[in-house]
Amino acid sequence: MAYNILVVDDSETMRAVIAKSLDLGGVALGTLFQAANGAEGLEVLRREWVDLVLADINMPVMGGVRMVEEMKADPALNGIPVVIVSTEGSATRLQALKDQGVSAFLRKPFQPEELKRTVETLLQGEGNG
Repeated sequence: MAYNILVVDDSETMRAVIAKSLDLGGVALGTLFQAANGAEGLEVLRREWVDLVLADINMPVMGGVRMVEEMKADPALNGIPVVIVSTEGSATRLQALKDQGVSAFLRKPFQPEELKRTVETLLQGEGNG
């Protein structure tokens, strides 16, 4: 099954790295959507079918945490798994993110295999794979 994935990161370079890592990791991609901040990400989510979101924390306009809060408050979006991809990673921060509904956390830099494992675990665990 091919997955529709949304990558939300203010760095165009990081979005390209994630896209390449999904490809190298062998993730079955349908459509790869991209957004430069949480507000753009929410726009994509409201008009496209997305199976999984990969998001940074710190972005201009709307960060990843705020985007997750908005998603969890929207019944149409609250079931979509979100993976935070960030350099941040204190135990306190990770627990706060999980409490807010984040499904997983990947610390930058990551290996393509690690990204694939995370994506497949979440999506196949949802019964979509």
